[in-house]
Amino acid sequence: MTTREKPWRGVMVATALPLHDDLTVDHDAYGEHCRWLVANGCDGVVPNGSLGEYQTLTPEERAAVVETAVAAVGGDRVMPGIAAYGALEARRWAEQARDAGCGAVMLLPPNAFRADERAVVAHYREVAAAGVPVVAYNNPIDTKVDLTPRLLAQLHAEGLIVGVKEFTGDVRRAYEIAELAPGLDVLIGSDDVLLEVALAGAVGWVAGYPNALPASTVELYRAAVAGDLEKALPLYRSLHALLRWDSKIEFVQAIKLSMDIAGRRGGPCRPPRQPLTAEQEAAVRATTEKALAEGLR
Repeated sequence: MTTREKPWRGVMVATALPLHDDLTVDHDAYGEHCRWLVANGCDGVVPNGSLGEYQTLTPEERAAVVETAVAAVGGDRVMPGIAAYGALEARRWAEQARDAGCGAVMLLPPNAFRADERAVVAHYREVAAAGVPVVAYNNPIDTKVDLTPRLLAQLHAEGLIVGVKEFTGDVRRAYEIAELAPGLDVLIGSDDVLLEVALAGAVGWVAGYPNALPASTVELYRAAVAGDLEKALPLYRSLHALLRWDSKIEFVQAIKLSMDIAGRRGGPCRPPRQPLTAEQEAAVRATTEKALAEGLR
């Protein structure tokens, strides 16, 4: 039963997925991680996003991850990623999330090829038919399909989406989306433009670095959306060297390493992701340790 009226709003953590050393899913650690995030002020979790390595999971593992999250924090705090190569498979994942009790789902456009607008609209129509609120995910860097403000407005006008995770890093888009689709919720999609998109009117953050430092990143988000620059700016400056990793190719490995350093279970990644290079690991380690030494948590 959903109790949050708009369960895609607030700090929704794109959860990293703790793995055992043999690369099997550590469900106990994952459930505990979801509870810990909510206990530290996060509003909910987004399992099976890129940060959760969903592309490397079997269908059985992927379904079990959603069920673990729901059991840990309740369906109104769980918004699974339901990306798939085809609309029919994505719809099946939407139905699985709905039946597990989730309050919303997050959906990339078709990503098997560079889809045209007709294919994009048909994709969202098919998945919206599952009857669970859909947050679009705009990541043209990885998918090669750009959900432009005009296209988002079209999807929203047809009632297919309730919000968008905006990952382009282009802050100007938030203003254009607000003009063309005033009722569409904009969610911050990349950690390193959090302050700018929050000031532009975002009502949520699909977040990476709260996996390691939830209390301080939530404090930053709350101050930013409140327009409290006196509190937000110093925090943003302190955290930005870490937040930037969320937009790098190695973001999963970096965030998992920061989790390990902060005393959480991050663990290894599944192939094809490789461990960080010695230079990358040293950079993440130094920045994370500096943040912890400054009292950020």
